[in-house]
Amino acid sequence: RLVESAGFEAAYATGAGLANAQFGIPDIGLLSLGEVVAHTDRIASATSLPLVVDADTGFGGPVTAMRAVRMLERAGAAAIQLEDQEMPKRCGHFDSHTLIPAEHMTAKLVAVRQALEDPATVIVARTDARGVLGIDEAIRRASRYAGAGADVLFVEAPRTVEELERVGRELAGIPLVVNVVEGGKTPQLTLDEYAGLGFRVVLHANFLLRAVIRAGTDALAHLRETGETATYADRIATWQERQDLFHLPEFSAAQAHFDAVGVRS
Repeated sequence: RLVESAGFEAAYATGAGLANAQFGIPDIGLLSLGEVVAHTDRIASATSLPLVVDADTGFGGPVTAMRAVRMLERAGAAAIQLEDQEMPKRCGHFDSHTLIPAEHMTAKLVAVRQALEDPATVIVARTDARGVLGIDEAIRRASRYAGAGADVLFVEAPRTVEELERVGRELAGIPLVVNVVEGGKTPQLTLDEYAGLGFRVVLHANFLLRAVIRAGTDALAHLRETGETATYADRIATWQERQDLFHLPEFSAAQAHFDAVGVRS
């Protein structure tokens, strides 16, 4: 809801965000398909934004991935991201990844493309090869994944501006994702700079989550130290801002309307 009200064009439901915010656990492949599907349904029901959903490895081989993308599509995902790590996966900006063979990932992409029910659903193919096999292999894999049916390519964690430039140049012609993680491995640039390097999707993964963590920590420290919240009121959402975000006025109007219908009938 906050992403939508801020005027952005899409929202990205990241695996790390779900693991951290909903379950209080790290992004190391601990979530089940059912948990991700349920969360996708909740987000998609709460916003009109197109939702990109991180499906990690597809939760198994090609046939399992087929079931995963169909369930996520039905839950409201407009785009589904799959990656070429072995299960259990790890956050792309962690160390010590293990990859599946490129031909196994291409088979998975062919399978999930056939499984989709809506031709408009987008498949994002991510490779974590940069941290394991180097940038050359990461670009080679990404190109192969495009040939297998990926609509968008995501080379995770390039280390330098020069590597970003290579990704943008050598994979030109297909939309590219760059993942911006404060304190992570990829250089932090501006939107215009990323666009100039050839990237069309800039994912600020968990920026909002980390902002909320800091804001909540500061608010609770104030309450613990002072025993009151009145002097902190100018640093939190107002009562009305909270109710507006969760559409209380619209629900109240609907209740009043149908109460009146009941009286008239």
